[in-house]
Amino acid sequence: MVKELIVQTAGQGLEEITTEVQAQVRAAGVTDGLCTLFVRHTSASLVIQENADPSAKKDLERWLARLVPEGDPFYTHDTEGPDDMPAHIKAALTATSLSIPVLDGALALGTWQGIYLWEHRRRGGSREVLIHIGR
Repeated sequence: MVKELIVQTAGQGLEEITTEVQAQVRAAGVTDGLCTLFVRHTSASLVIQENADPSAKKDLERWLARLVPEGDPFYTHDTEGPDDMPAHIKAALTATSLSIPVLDGALALGTWQGIYLWEHRRRGGSREVLIHIGR
């Protein structure tokens, strides 16, 4: 089963999608298997991260912004603005796909783990995530 999840983002940052992905796992009726996620963009990524304390999310966002700053004179690719190349680098440093085991009909995430789409562009927008669920 492959489904498409559309995630609306307001701008740079982590958007939790755990609930939506888990709903697709339940709908698939797969008891034990694998859920694979793939983001269809070069300026967004996917991560599994702590979802209990919002300060962890904020710290990750600030750390990556410091690691890959906008306005670096080294960049030549700026067709869509000053966040264009930094967004591509951030996506390259993180992940465009994730694989999560499915056990007893649920995502086998740890207690404090959540699935996030990480928007790297300031303007945000509509992002496509493909969800493949198999036995």
